[in-house]
Amino acid sequence: MEKVVSGIRPTGNLHLGNYFGAVKSFVAMQDQYQCMFFIADWHSLTTHPKPGDIQNSVRTILAEYLACGIDPVKAPIYVQSDVRETLELYLYLNMNCYLGELERVTTFKEKARQQPDNVNAGLLTYPTLMAADILQHRAAKVPVGKDQEQNMEMARRCARRFNNIYGVEFFPEPQNFYFSDKALKVPGLDGSGKMGKSTGNCIYLRDDDKTITKKVMKAVTDSGPTEPNSEKPEVIENLFTFLRIASTPDTYQYFDEKWNDCSIRYGDLKKQIAQDLCAIVAPIRERIEQFSADTATLDRIARDGAEVARQSARATIDEVRRIIGFRII
Repeated sequence: MEKVVSGIRPTGNLHLGNYFGAVKSFVAMQDQYQCMFFIADWHSLTTHPKPGDIQNSVRTILAEYLACGIDPVKAPIYVQSDVRETLELYLYLNMNCYLGELERVTTFKEKARQQPDNVNAGLLTYPTLMAADILQHRAAKVPVGKDQEQNMEMARRCARRFNNIYGVEFFPEPQNFYFSDKALKVPGLDGSGKMGKSTGNCIYLRDDDKTITKKVMKAVTDSGPTEPNSEKPEVIENLFTFLRIASTPDTYQYFDEKWNDCSIRYGDLKKQIAQDLCAIVAPIRERIEQFSADTATLDRIARDGAEVARQSARATIDEVRRIIGFRII
């Protein structure tokens, strides 16, 4: 059975971008693959060098993972910092990765512009830490969003380079896995690209119906179509993306026809989107509250997951040490 691994940083609550872009595919994969999912607390240090209460943040994400349907019996869930072996592989991969290729990574350049006073080495080598997270389990597939495609190519490059340098076929080249036939980019509500915590354009899985509706009704629009069958501008295409992922095909077709004949009413469109998103989020929100109340169970699940992850990573590190020529300890 093929191995799958992926994770999310604990820098706040999960939002719909996380859910549709990653976690929903996690749930779909756990019955078909040998899955492990982790909470990437080391990764969060690249942008939040002094995160608040990491333990509470980790529990929050863990409760949300469980509420979305991940079964820790089928797919162990662990905390990244509980697996020390990751750092050793991270070191080896960094030794074979070049400054120029790391500096060309789009996410690095974007983050460097956003935080010019905190362009740290961890930010630069984010792709190699991500590669270590994946390659330590010799994963075949990784559920990713569109923004992680370049980092995934770096992970494949790390695997190829290690294999070529040492003349082995040890690391498989991990492939992107998408819930649909291509990477899903969930838009923000402000018309400025993808949904993200840092831009404040999110609908969170903990949001109540009133909050969700209020956010959707404030979504950016334009003055409406002036010609039949005209191309939708990005801000309107974003709203139709929400229809595509949250509503029925008939509902999408209804509003698409309204757009094409220039009779669309954005207020009606937003109300429909809000109603359908509330229907998705409400049961998840209720389960989040139930799981969050039982911290002992959350901590046990994390410990059990770390034990499985460390066994997997340890086996990889032992073999990597043997290949390179270091003593196995």
